[in-house]
Amino acid sequence: MRIRLQNELLLLNILAILLIIVITLFPSNVLRVILGLPYVLFFPGYTLVVALFPRKEVLDGIERVALSFGLSIAIVSLIGLVLNYTPWGIRLYPILVCLTIFIIATSALAWYRRRRLPQDEAFTVSLNLSLFSWKGQSLVDKVLSIVLTVVILGAIGTLGYVIATPKVGEKFTEFYILGLEGKAENYPKKVAVEKEQMVTVGIVNREYEPVTYRLQVRIDGVINNEVGPLLLGHGEKWEKPVGFTPHKVGDNQKVEFLLYRGGDSTPYQEPLHLWVLVKETK
Repeated sequence: MRIRLQNELLLLNILAILLIIVITLFPSNVLRVILGLPYVLFFPGYTLVVALFPRKEVLDGIERVALSFGLSIAIVSLIGLVLNYTPWGIRLYPILVCLTIFIIATSALAWYRRRRLPQDEAFTVSLNLSLFSWKGQSLVDKVLSIVLTVVILGAIGTLGYVIATPKVGEKFTEFYILGLEGKAENYPKKVAVEKEQMVTVGIVNREYEPVTYRLQVRIDGVINNEVGPLLLGHGEKWEKPVGFTPHKVGDNQKVEFLLYRGGDSTPYQEPLHLWVLVKETK
């Protein structure tokens, strides 16, 4: 039995838009993975292939499928390269928007070019539900069929394994100090005694689990200020002004920022520090 799909391009566009809705509303849904794999690995290449070769005699089914996978990888890579040099960068939503625009644009071009051809010459998707037969196929077609089947099954199996057992990256915590403008400049250097000074302190949890942090500020080894406890989930960022107040006049006073994890008595990382000159108040 043979089934012919006349509007497969419309179906691909609907699935692409549906993927954006799913990701927006359900960021961790399994449907995101199910739709995302063909969206990245097949849709862009397929719509481009149909736009370039609307006649069915130009390419057979195996060649179209192989080109669709290969071109999809190339298209996604090129879009990512271009986005890398834009203010948006290589992020989820810019990639989604650019890929969806590409799919819709090439689908419209493919529909237009295919419509101009006689119906019996235009390429359409046909699904043959009968048992597969080697009869009438050349040796090259048989080899290509086997290789393509193995590659597709291998790719699906590899992707399934990666999705089922995601690799946990390196566990660490970002810890930094900035000036009040949020830049690595304009730190306090010459300050007045008994006058509070402010810097921006940032903590980013990359530990793949919730962590409770505690921040301590010392001047020449004496505790001057404490912040916390701060509970941050994985990927969560804390960045706020933190103050310290020098209580004595002197040169080269060391202001240390120590980060503790949980109830630990020793710092989790090497302390960050500033050197300040403390003068009398005028």
